[in-house]
Amino acid sequence: MATADIEVEIDGHRLVLGNLDKVLYPSGFTKAQVIDFMARIAPYAIPHLTGRALTFRRYPDGTQTSGFFEKRCPGHRPPWVNVALGPGDRKGGIEYCCIDGTAALVWAANMAAIEIHAPMALAADLDTPRAVVFDFDPGAPASIVECCVVACAARDVLAAVDLEGWCKTSGSKGLQMYVPLNTKGPTHEAAANFALAVGQLLERQLTGRVTTVMAKNKRPGKIFVDWSQNAHHKTTIAPYSLRAREEPTVSTPVAWHEVEACADRQLELRFTSDDVLERVEQLGDLFEPVLTLEQQLPTIGR
Repeated sequence: MATADIEVEIDGHRLVLGNLDKVLYPSGFTKAQVIDFMARIAPYAIPHLTGRALTFRRYPDGTQTSGFFEKRCPGHRPPWVNVALGPGDRKGGIEYCCIDGTAALVWAANMAAIEIHAPMALAADLDTPRAVVFDFDPGAPASIVECCVVACAARDVLAAVDLEGWCKTSGSKGLQMYVPLNTKGPTHEAAANFALAVGQLLERQLTGRVTTVMAKNKRPGKIFVDWSQNAHHKTTIAPYSLRAREEPTVSTPVAWHEVEACADRQLELRFTSDDVLERVEQLGDLFEPVLTLEQQLPTIGR
C-alpha cells in the first residue's frame, strides 16, 4: 500500500511530498531517502548550485530506466523556485531552474531529479566560466585508479603555471578536477583551449595512457581528458549530486591525499549518500575553495 502524501514546511515554503515509499534504486533506496539526503546535504550543495542555470536528469520510474534530461524548468514549479535564462534551442533561450535553498532542492528531489548538472558559468554572466573543468573519463579496463594517476600528473602541470585544482569523484566511473578562476577575464573558449593543452601535454608524458581524442574507439584502456566540458553549452554533474546507478552513489569532493592513495591502489574512491553525509559532518565542504579562489589562466602561445 502506497504511503499518503505529506505536507512539509521548509524555510517558510510549503511542499507536498508524494510516493515516498517508491523504490528508485535497485538497491532498495526509496524516494523518501532521496529527499532526506537532498535536505541534509543542502547546506553543502547549494553554494555550488546558486545562481546557475541547472539541468535535471529525472528518474520517476527509478534509476534502472534511462530517465530523461530536463532543461526547461517545469511550468508547475512553485512561485518561489526561481528561473534563469540559459543556452537555448532554435526558439531562443530556455528558462532553467535555479536552486538557491533547501526547499527548492527538496522540490527537485520530489520530482525524482536524481542528478543535477551545472554549467561552469553563473546565469548572470553566461559568457564567463568560474572554473576550468578536467573530466577524466576511463575507458575500460582503465578505472578511477588510472584517473587518479592522471589527475596527480595534471596537478604537477598546473603547479608549473601557479594554478591549483580540486578533485571530486563523478559518482560514476570517473574523476573531475576543477581549477577555480572566479575572475572576469576568461572565456569558455580559453578554458577549453587550456584544458586541451594540458591534456595534450599529459598525452606526451603518459604515453599510451591518456587521450584527448573524442572518438570512442581511441579510448579503451586510456583516460580520456574531456576538455570539451568547458564549452559554453555544456554542464557537468554538480558537487554532491546523486548519480543514477545501482546504489545511491554521489559526486564527492576528495582531498589530494585521497587521490594519491587511490592512484597507489590503497583507497577506493566510491561514496554513497550515507558516506557523504558522514564526510561533510567531519570534513565540511572540501570543494569550497572552488567558489572563492581567484586564479588567472596563463596565456597559451599561438
